[in-house]
Amino acid sequence: MSTTTPSASTLPPAPWKSLFDSHISKMKSPEFVLGTLDSAPKGSPTPYVPRVRYCIFRGFWAELPENKHNDAERNPHVYESDCPTFTTDVRMEKVGQIFATSAGHAERREQTQGSGGGGPVEAVYWIAEMGTQWRIKGRAFVIADDIEGDEESSGVRTVKSEVGKRMRVVAEGKEGEFSWQKELTGFFGNQSPGIKGSFKNPPPGQPTSKPFDEKNLALGSKADDLHDPVARKNFRLVVIVPDEVEQTDLSDPEKARRFRYTFDENAKANAGWRTEELWP
Repeated sequence: MSTTTPSASTLPPAPWKSLFDSHISKMKSPEFVLGTLDSAPKGSPTPYVPRVRYCIFRGFWAELPENKHNDAERNPHVYESDCPTFTTDVRMEKVGQIFATSAGHAERREQTQGSGGGGPVEAVYWIAEMGTQWRIKGRAFVIADDIEGDEESSGVRTVKSEVGKRMRVVAEGKEGEFSWQKELTGFFGNQSPGIKGSFKNPPPGQPTSKPFDEKNLALGSKADDLHDPVARKNFRLVVIVPDEVEQTDLSDPEKARRFRYTFDENAKANAGWRTEELWP
């Protein structure tokens, strides 16, 4: 059952999305650099320090990419969005950073295990094939298996509200047929057995000298079951809600330009996005 906020449901796609999607399709591997904020070490002159790593673009939320090897039941084509996704392991530091820098300011590990978050992130894609850099600045929301259930946590409500605002209805009258849990499982199933199995690796970042659950965790694991209990316990889908997008086109040095798209929920034109043309 879908419980989204329909305030942006009638807007057309963002003016940058089609070109961005086209550029991504030219990449051999849709890699991007994700920046998050982490608490600075004691004594630092600033409260936060940047942390970056490479991730893989997994498609847009509510638009699960086709995959003939994925046996997961798909949602009907009810919604679309401009929100890029990536997958991660809940044990990775980025998850805690996304929660800790959100409005909820999670401070304990148990506060980061379910759906929620909303911390600021920046995703940078260099499309060498097109001579173009894309920067997406926004807020990251984590989706876990608690996204649907008898009781909704504050984190689940936050995700459904903030992500739901950016979900466009493309099949009116069928909104109730969309399942957040089904979409989550679909994104899990779209990954290879080796990637799914990576969620059963030993604890990321833990010293190899420390004990761990050797019965259930091992390097090189594979997973074919869509509901593998160990892998699904650690699997997370992260949705970036974009607030500002920059496209820097360097394909022609004599015509180089930067275009900045800023989301304004009160703007009615251009799908709620203001566009500026800048020097690169």
